[in-house]
Amino acid sequence: MSLVIVDSGVANLASVIAAVKRLNVAAEISSDAGKIRAASHVILPGVGAAEAAMAQLEAKGLSDVIRGLTQPVLGICLGMQLLFSHSEEGRGCACLGVIQGEVNRLAAKQDMPIPHMGWNQIKACVPDHPLLRGVKDDSFVYFVHSFAAPVGGYTLASCDYSETFTAVAGCKNFFGCQFHPERSGSVGSQILKNFLDM
Repeated sequence: MSLVIVDSGVANLASVIAAVKRLNVAAEISSDAGKIRAASHVILPGVGAAEAAMAQLEAKGLSDVIRGLTQPVLGICLGMQLLFSHSEEGRGCACLGVIQGEVNRLAAKQDMPIPHMGWNQIKACVPDHPLLRGVKDDSFVYFVHSFAAPVGGYTLASCDYSETFTAVAGCKNFFGCQFHPERSGSVGSQILKNFLDM
């Protein structure tokens, strides 16, 4: 196995490195197109704003590289949002488009502040999916986000907070977690292990 974590220039990568290390997997952080294409598995992490993240990927020449990958790819938090066609964050921006859909701002409600921050439960929409093997319905995972994709044909698991949104997405070899599996204890570790077993 060769795991590459994409160095997008806008992500805090230390917790992802630590999480896969706990699974006895060594990861390389890289923005080198050749190394990313050659990896058996690729993780696209993300912290920050979609427009800035896409600008960094474009500047590094990685947008088309990621779109063309055929091995398993996992987007985390903003990294998952970047897999979609478009985000309305900020002025709105086109994203990678490997999953067809739009990322929208979560609806604010009086008793549910935005950002959605903390532990919340996920429910499988495709219970037998390999990425969710060993993950029970209503398991708690850790979220920090203000934007999310609605539930659609790509939804593998959902979450309720102010509205029902996609917590885990999948399309062909591209997958995403809106939450942070690297900060989600044993449930997050199981999902990362499942991804690395693909």
